Amino acid sequence: MDRAIYTAMTAAEASMHRQAVTANNLANSSTAGFRAQLAAFRAVPVNGDSMATRALVAASTPQHDNSIGPMSHTGRSLDVALPQNGWLTLGLADGSEGYTRNGAIEVDSEGGLHIHGWPLMGDGAPLSIPPQAEVTIAADGTVSTLGAGDDATAVVPVGRIKLVSAAMGDLVHGDDGLFRAIGGNALAQDDALRLSPQALEGSNVSPVQTMAEMIAHSRGFDMNMKVIRSADENAQKANQLLNVG
Repeated sequence: MDRAIYTAMTAAEASMHRQAVTANNLANSSTAGFRAQLAAFRAVPVNGDSMATRALVAASTPQHDNSIGPMSHTGRSLDVALPQNGWLTLGLADGSEGYTRNGAIEVDSEGGLHIHGWPLMGDGAPLSIPPQAEVTIAADGTVSTLGAGDDATAVVPVGRIKLVSAAMGDLVHGDDGLFRAIGGNALAQDDALRLSPQALEGSNVSPVQTMAEMIAHSRGFDMNMKVIRSADENAQKANQLLNVG
């Protein structure tokens, strides 16, 4: 069998993986704070007695685009935007912490603050507010509430959002969409970090560029499948010649 079928197979597999990553990026083009994933691959030369004319494709360490998405002012009191390398802290079911740049905070029926179902962490505990209270979030992450019908001066601080700083290379991306610190340890709160209230950071995915990448990956997959078919046809013809001989 022509060994070209194996090199084309690894290239086709890489194209499928890149297509999956690109499709996920496109699906999150409107997700607040989303970081586009980058699919990385490297060529591995096939060593042997013959000339080094072929190479296999192997996956390399995947990374993320660390550029900041477009900022927009929403006017919503529970929306926050973060500076470069700033992260919000979420509590996970196993007691560990996850980190996100999605600043679209919601309030559940019991007054707990959460993002996509994960509780928003404060000083060692999830944050919550009294029912029907008006919420304001300061630049340092302090959450204050004002009860319905109360005087405007009766604002009460209820906690402070745990804000952490971490470079993208110090975090690992999970299947749930959250980032975690390498090693699983909780990151320390950064008291100097400042957020932008009533604003949201959009996804840094360009839909037009991503669609162009999907087309390129699809064509690359088709090209490698043609190589596999050609190698298979060559093998069949060679077997026919051997049978005739």
